[in-house]
Amino acid sequence: MTGVKFRHEQKYYVNYHQYYLIRQRLGNLIHRDEHANDEGDYHIRSVYFDDFENKALQEKQAGIENRHKFRIRMYNKSDEIIHLEKKIKRNTWIAKEKVSISRRIVDDLLHGDFKAIADEKSPLLQEIYLEMKHRLLRPKVIVDYVREAYVAKTGNVRITFDKDLRTSLNKINPFDIDLKPVRALDEPVYILEVKFDEYIPSYISQALQLNGLQRQSASKYTICRKYMKANTWEDQ
Repeated sequence: MTGVKFRHEQKYYVNYHQYYLIRQRLGNLIHRDEHANDEGDYHIRSVYFDDFENKALQEKQAGIENRHKFRIRMYNKSDEIIHLEKKIKRNTWIAKEKVSISRRIVDDLLHGDFKAIADEKSPLLQEIYLEMKHRLLRPKVIVDYVREAYVAKTGNVRITFDKDLRTSLNKINPFDIDLKPVRALDEPVYILEVKFDEYIPSYISQALQLNGLQRQSASKYTICRKYMKANTWEDQ
């Protein structure tokens, strides 16, 4: 993992009132993400992978501090930009490795055709190839939501609200025209994520008022996996 940059990540559930107040404060202090549309947000759809032991799911539920998971991510329901990503957690730090892939590679991986990337030079694609070959890593679930993001150069802070979290039940093709994702959260809440390098500037910390919120694990992957569980332990 040479060159991978680790950052802090904090997650919270917030209701609409809390969301509205925080976004009003942030809007006067820092900039919206440059990729946002005119409404200030953008759509994210990911396909998460897991192996024959459901290792990523079990380690998350067990609270294992050092773990990772793989996903394919696309934006605004388009195949123009697709990334294959490895999200890594080390204690309280997180990092992400990613590589751009084509629609063709996505289609191959969704069908379990890992031989299609056997000769790829990317270390991350080679890692996926070995995981699919030896640990039967396969696509498990679609995670779908709308993200509203704010960024600040000072402290390299990124604040996001993930809204309307949905999943696709047993479908794993993110380009399926018949895909009708269902709501994955019973309560009308938002997932607030705060990422930063070494510190959060005081003016941003004051705007967030995180002391009044309770930190949560808030794993979108785990939340969405409950809709296709095969064992009772997957509810835990």
